[in-house]
Parts: sequence; structure tokens; C-alpha cells
Amino acid sequence: MAYTDIDDPSAYFQTKLYTAADAYTFDGNSDLAPNWMWIKERNGTNEHNLFDSVRGTTIRLESSASAAEQTSSTTLTAFGSDGFTVGNNGGTGQNGGNYVGWGWKAGTSFTNDASATSVGNIDSQGSVNQTAGFSIIKWSGNGSNDQQIAHGLGAAPAWWIVKRRNADVDWYTVHKSTIADYHDDYFLRLNENTILEGDNNVGTGVPTSSVFFVGNDTLSNASGGNYIAYLFAEKKGYSKFGSYIGNNDNDGAFVYLGFKPAFVLIKIIDTQTDNWIMQDNKRNPINLATSQRLRANTNGAEFSSSNEIDLLSNGFKCHGADGEINGSGAKYIYMAFAEQPFVTSTGIPATAR
Repeated sequence: MAYTDIDDPSAYFQTKLYTAADAYTFDGNSDLAPNWMWIKERNGTNEHNLFDSVRGTTIRLESSASAAEQTSSTTLTAFGSDGFTVGNNGGTGQNGGNYVGWGWKAGTSFTNDASATSVGNIDSQGSVNQTAGFSIIKWSGNGSNDQQIAHGLGAAPAWWIVKRRNADVDWYTVHKSTIADYHDDYFLRLNENTILEGDNNVGTGVPTSSVFFVGNDTLSNASGGNYIAYLFAEKKGYSKFGSYIGNNDNDGAFVYLGFKPAFVLIKIIDTQTDNWIMQDNKRNPINLATSQRLRANTNGAEFSSSNEIDLLSNGFKCHGADGEINGSGAKYIYMAFAEQPFVTSTGIPATAR
């Protein structure tokens, strides 16, 4: 029996804590040349800063804001062979700040001419890693509804995140659980605390192993719009995208992942408006009575919560009466990436923290 598709998750995802402007090296078992970096100042209120190798260095988007992309020479200045370099900017590496950087690897150049390949309706370009189930895809909107865009994953994406680059427009995200339980046109806004909403002008179809769908809304495919998407397919022992129901109790929901998580992103989708919660194994190296949290949709500094999330050898467990992670009868979606598979392909088990 194969327990995992990936024995060393650090080859494809890592977290780095750092201070100040400098070049930084990841410290995982494998070198990681990132193609997507998500950076947040932990002790201040600068926005989340997102960079990718498809759009290029120094060009940032902010998950906590709807703003168009901005170019600043003092932000992320290089993607390294095992790390990244940041300048003296408040959002990415100002002296005196504390920062966290999450990095994902894609790496293989991808181009699809829709008319030549008969795959999709809109040409797309980007960077893809089929082993890790991650692609970064850009396209130009054509203003038509029910359009298909090639993603290069070779498997149906379980979650994708989209942003119009050249306008002040909200982010939108689609998750496999919302498609399965609601409809293929339901989505969330990454920069907002809103609940699930539906609009068949935003998304119009269930993704396949070759394409995902967009409508004619400004969020996804307006004429004259330039767009970027980050798409993820699930990989055993490395990544998982699912849902759970909260119980409003200290003995809260347990979510089995099949791996020891390094990073978890959680959002309530149905009963109340609330924030996107981010937790990782670097800012929370051991399970305590409190956990250090960031919110993807706000510029707020890191804070400590007694309603914590324990990162376990095979999943995560919520504690406390907290609507952000464990409201009674509420439904949550999550994105999780591994520190270590529960059991490697050679039979080595993950240990509890």
C-alpha cells in the first residue's frame, strides 16, 4: 500500500521566519526554489504580500486587499535556488520587523494555445508542477461567459484562487467541497470575511484534469482584464483540501489529513461571516494552550488565541468555542500542506509534536 505520493514535502513547500532585508535560505530537508511566495509582517499591520515567478519579482498582490498589483523595487527582489531575497520594505523585510514567508514550488514552464490544442477557449501561460499538484496560470479576459482555461495539472484542481491584476477587484476562490455540496458557481472572496456566495457569471463549470471554468464577471474574465490563478490538485501525503463541521466545544473537530501538517488555512463558509485563519508549524512549533494566528483577509498583526488548532502527526484538531475555527454546526473548508507524511513510502512514521 502506498501511503504517500511525496516522501519529502519540503521539496515543494516550506515556511521561513525572518527579520529585515536580506537573502534567506529555507531550512527543510530539500532545497526549494519557490515560484510562489506569500509574505506577512507578523508584528505590524502591513498587508499580506504575494509574489510569483510568472508575473515576476517585485510585483506584489495583497490577499488582504482588493487592490491591483503594484511594483516596488524594495519588496521581493529574487527567487533563489533554495530561498528568496527581500528588500527594506515594510511589507516584506523592514529592519525591526518579524516576518513569515510561505513558499511553494511550481517550476515547469507552461503554455497553451487554445485554438491550436483545442484545450479550452482562452490561451494560458504559467508554471506547473504536476508532482506537487500546483500551477500558476495567467490569462487575458475576453468578456465571454462559460470559458475554459487550461491549467496544466494533469488532474482536476481541488482549490483555486484568482485575482484580476490590473484593477481594484476582489479575489475569488473555489473549493472542491463547495462544488460538491452547493454548485459549481459558488465561491468565496479571499480578501473578505464573507460567507459562500453564488454567481454563474463568475464560475460556470466543474473543473477537469485539463481545464477550469470562468464566467464573464470582472472577478474572473472581464474583457481587458489580466488575471492570475493559483491552482492545487490533491496529493496523498502532501496536500489535502476538504471540509469539516465544528462543534463549539473544547474537544473540537478532528480532521484526518494522512500527514503531519506544516500549514493550514481555514475558512467558515455558511453560518456567519468570519476570517480566513492561517497557522503553521514554524510560528507554532509545539502544541500549547494557545496558538499564533494570522488572518489572510486582514492586515492585522499576528495574535495569540486560546481557541487553538493542534497540528498532529496525522491531521489537526480544533479546540474551543470559536466561530473562526469551530462554531457549532458550522461548515469549514481548509487547505493543508505537509511537514511529513503520516507514513513514508519506506514505512517511516511521523511523530507527534
